[in-house]
Amino acid sequence: MKYFTNEVKIAIVAVIGLVVLFFGLKFLKGLSMMSGDNTYYITFENISGLSVSSPVYADGYKVGVVKEINYDYGKSGHITTLVEIDKELRIPKGSGAEMSSDMLGNVQVNLLLATNPRERMHFGDTLRGNNNPGTLGKFAELLPAVEKMLPKLDSILASVNALLADPALSQTLHNAEAITTNLTTTSKEINTLMATLNKDVPTMTGKLTTTLDNTTQFTDKLSKIDIENTMAKVNSTLADVKQMTDNLNNNQGTLGKLMRDAELYNHLSATAKHADSLVIDLKSHPKRYVHFSIFGKKDKPAEVEVK
Repeated sequence: MKYFTNEVKIAIVAVIGLVVLFFGLKFLKGLSMMSGDNTYYITFENISGLSVSSPVYADGYKVGVVKEINYDYGKSGHITTLVEIDKELRIPKGSGAEMSSDMLGNVQVNLLLATNPRERMHFGDTLRGNNNPGTLGKFAELLPAVEKMLPKLDSILASVNALLADPALSQTLHNAEAITTNLTTTSKEINTLMATLNKDVPTMTGKLTTTLDNTTQFTDKLSKIDIENTMAKVNSTLADVKQMTDNLNNNQGTLGKLMRDAELYNHLSATAKHADSLVIDLKSHPKRYVHFSIFGKKDKPAEVEVK
């Protein structure tokens, strides 16, 4: 026990701390604690932020990590990465890999497994890798088009601001609000009117039925009228009127002679004039024509003026 001095204890604790720190760093980096995983090489022309401990996926499932990255200084655009793959996964021959990044900029390697169930790649073989720009890459491709659209967007925003600052817009919105209120009132009035009409429909239906019944009765009465006899009577009356008119035109009868005989007309006219003169003279001198005696005396008769 005399060998476990304070210095030895401190040394043992330091060694244990280093071991724990080593394995802890590997664990935090996602590297395997043991060396039981299989290793493969993947070559890229541009790793675009790929680093040690970046995950390796197969069909969306994490199957390994990037263990080393080596740059070939003698050959530009040739970067070799060493990846550790779970020993349970055997990579089919003809498979490849691609590197992609998400919206947050996290870079990962995706294995593109071939459909070759018979031939498998050996440990330490090299896979050909390529770059998949992903969402950020597509956004970068859109940047030139977005830059061209910016002046147009600026002009559109200026026009929109000018439109919003126009007092006519606020007036239009105010009018639209008033129109909406009027429409609401109109809708209520229409609903009230429809309710009233629905109440009056039975009464109107009854009146309509009564009118139709009266119409039916009227048409029945019309159908019973003897149209032929009535028209015969009308024709007979018209024939009599025509005969009377012909007699008048032919100077037959008193009326015909009166209408056509000028001498008779002159005599009647003269007679009317004499009668008119007689009436005028009678009114002017009634004593010439009328004498009344109350007591029978002829010397002083009592004359009564008759007007």
